[in-house]
Amino acid sequence: MVHNPRAGLGCPAAREVRVSKPSATSDRPWSSTAPPGEFRPYISPEESLKEFTIRAVILGALFGLLFGAITVYVGLRAGLTVSASIPISVLSISILRAFGRSTILENNIVQTTGSAGESLAAGVMFTIPALIFLGFGSEFTFWRIFPLALLGGWLGVLFMVPLRRQLIVKEHGNLAFPEGTACADVLVAGERGGSFAGRVFWGLGLGGVYTFLMKTVLAWTEQPEARPRWFPGASFRVNITSEYLGVGYIIGPRVSGILFAGGIISWLVMMPAIKFYGQMAGGTPIYPSTIPIPQMTPDDIWRSYIRPMGAGAVAAAGLITLLRTLPTIISALRAGLKDVRAEGRDSAAASRTERDVPMRWVIVGSIVIIAMMWVLLTFHPMQGAETRWYQNLLAGVFVVVFGFLFVTVAGRISGLLGNSSNPVSGMSIATLMATCAIFFVAGWTAPNYSVLALMIGGVVCTAAAIAGATSQDLKTGYLVGATPFWQQMGLLIGVTVSTVAIGATLNLMNKGLERYLPTEIPVSIQSLPSGVKIERDSFTYQGKNYALINSLGSHEVPDGEYLYDPTTNKIEYQWAQGIGGDKAPAPQARLMATVINGILNQRLPWHLVLMGVALVIAVEILGVRSLAFATGSYLSIATTGAMFAGGLVRALVEATTKKKDESEASPGALYSSGLIAAGGVFGLLGIIINLLQDPEISTRVPQWLTSILRLPWRPDLFSFGPKLLGPLATSHLFGVIMFVLLAASLFYFARKKLD
Repeated sequence: MVHNPRAGLGCPAAREVRVSKPSATSDRPWSSTAPPGEFRPYISPEESLKEFTIRAVILGALFGLLFGAITVYVGLRAGLTVSASIPISVLSISILRAFGRSTILENNIVQTTGSAGESLAAGVMFTIPALIFLGFGSEFTFWRIFPLALLGGWLGVLFMVPLRRQLIVKEHGNLAFPEGTACADVLVAGERGGSFAGRVFWGLGLGGVYTFLMKTVLAWTEQPEARPRWFPGASFRVNITSEYLGVGYIIGPRVSGILFAGGIISWLVMMPAIKFYGQMAGGTPIYPSTIPIPQMTPDDIWRSYIRPMGAGAVAAAGLITLLRTLPTIISALRAGLKDVRAEGRDSAAASRTERDVPMRWVIVGSIVIIAMMWVLLTFHPMQGAETRWYQNLLAGVFVVVFGFLFVTVAGRISGLLGNSSNPVSGMSIATLMATCAIFFVAGWTAPNYSVLALMIGGVVCTAAAIAGATSQDLKTGYLVGATPFWQQMGLLIGVTVSTVAIGATLNLMNKGLERYLPTEIPVSIQSLPSGVKIERDSFTYQGKNYALINSLGSHEVPDGEYLYDPTTNKIEYQWAQGIGGDKAPAPQARLMATVINGILNQRLPWHLVLMGVALVIAVEILGVRSLAFATGSYLSIATTGAMFAGGLVRALVEATTKKKDESEASPGALYSSGLIAAGGVFGLLGIIINLLQDPEISTRVPQWLTSILRLPWRPDLFSFGPKLLGPLATSHLFGVIMFVLLAASLFYFARKKLD
């Protein structure tokens, strides 16, 4: 998992913050990094301030909904996420202050509840969309996503309860928890909240106008591109969105440069080489493509050859990351098990700051999660993926066992290195490999067991992702003197509420970005080629009835879902779902499907996968951490190029100001957070408008809604940019100029000091 890859590695030590407190300790300086013997929380255990208030919970839940949706949107497109705790903290300070005096503990509840959405979204979107790539795209609905995300989120929060005292309290001074410590410093310096929030709002406002004009009004092209004839197979392109620019600034020039380097290798080295040598193939397609290489566009080459190679690279990089942290994993597991045994012997909490959710809640909750998993898989199975009751019960047990293992690991690694270094993808791969190996030995290799393995991996991945962020939130609470019980309740509420936004956003993007591509392929339904299966007997499109068939690993039909007409014995359309396309490639989810298929079905282009593995090994030998490079090799160069532009802006800011802009509460990072939020919010708005312009929308929504909104809307209702600007709206140069102006605004606000 690439999650703000620089935060845990380059985060500076928290500075001593001197503030005046309305208590007996007002004359004592407070430091978040004071040694264990000298440390005192900002709010002492004896003080009683407003904390778990209705307004704090509601505001935190709203932030959870917002940042959960934004994280899904950005993560599916960019393949990585950025931390939301500090932006939520600074916004909370400003908003609650506008409604009257607020306490630091209220603001902490807001950021704790709200940040659950961001971390939950990362775990869900890295795994559950693999359903599409496994051939169950028609089952990828809100009611499939919601319960799995909810179970994983609850599991991660509950299993962190018995680990809090060991990881947060007893290890204070040993485990840094960089993001949690930085967030505590921001909360303590809350009197500067107006200036902090103002910088975020500037990014949100300017980024929102930019995104709306580009994506909805179509005032300029979103992806300037050049395909030089003198370099066949290559494509120079950049996706000039505000969110990519903001992400690139936050992760910094080094990590964004490594991502871009991966893109250069794929798009400007491997793809031209494939095109050059593939000319000798003539009119014969080379597996896994079904199109001859001389006829392939750069996008065709990327989809057929680069993606499997990138999946192998990401899998190898994830496993290397996991192996590198193996000593930490072993010590984390030992310490976690020891602390669970000790927790059972501890007496009741002596003070407010030591009160946790009772251990019996954790035990009962684990049993309930096993039961809910069993009920979900037994009584609400996916069509074509039914499994027996005892297999479903085993899946529930696997979820709890693997969940506890990797929650323990995620919490300690997050404390040692930061949540950015939490190898969630690697732990998910390990879970899938162990589960699939057991299934393979047992002879469970049919497609329904692929889905069962994914369900286990998805819940565990979500639990590990939420655990890493939860440990940072609990560290923030420990430093400022919060009540652990109320933080844990806030996390459970945040997980539950944000799951709605995450499920809805995944479903919205999958539907809003889907396309039906005319594709004629003769196929006999009575004797389907290897790797092709009937997914649904009846599927209606444009008033006509088709059979929905799925191809995965076939030599004759490219991977994907197709509409088959029984009267003509031909495939007529490819149903290209939104997730997995060029606008939402979802690299980690495709990786999970690759791992499952590779073990259970042995149906992979192994030569391409192994090329990706070899590439990662070479990069590791050069001394470069390979996970960012591997992710960059999978993503489009348009994505990594835009992020590299953000990294270059940060390098320029640091060069001109003569100081490192490493703090997550720095002017540039806050403005970038606004740009990311703007890209997510207005990007989703554009998708919604696109759905409301669908000619078939009236058949999918209630009649009263169709009448009120006068659906469907005209296609040119908002997209009047080409009429007003003429050739400029399609000019690649004009798009680049607008992106440079947005980057200039980032440079200006990054250098402008906070008041």
